[in-house]
Amino acid sequence: MARKRILAIASGGGHFVQLLRLRPAWDGHDVTYATVHAASAVDVAPAPLLTFRDVSRADWWRLPLTLWDALRILAKVRPQVIVTTGALPPLVVLTLARGLGIRTLWVDSIANSEVLSGSGRHAGKVATAVVTQWPQLAEPGVDHWGSVL
Repeated sequence: MARKRILAIASGGGHFVQLLRLRPAWDGHDVTYATVHAASAVDVAPAPLLTFRDVSRADWWRLPLTLWDALRILAKVRPQVIVTTGALPPLVVLTLARGLGIRTLWVDSIANSEVLSGSGRHAGKVATAVVTQWPQLAEPGVDHWGSVL
């Protein structure tokens, strides 16, 4: 398999923990991580880590800053593949990536056992593939490949 440039991106907390659980999936590729906490660099070393400003529905007015960060990350990494476990800032990155023809994977958080997350529902419109960690949430356009925990 040809070596790919992968951007692994997630918001902080449980989203980033779940992303790190997927690390074996990109062994042998050039991976850059992105999250909200610079201190997470120790978790991904020696891979590079970029940061972005977090945003949510509660503070949506910060979205332009996150959009700027997303553009900066995409320009720097020039990924061929993007994998994310959420939330809103990675959704912004996936939205931009769609226009660039980058293949993307949204893995909805395991915290959402009854319905897809709000960002996960929107990811179906922009991501190449969307997966849920709960079999009962699989539906056309949302696959279940298992759980990261």
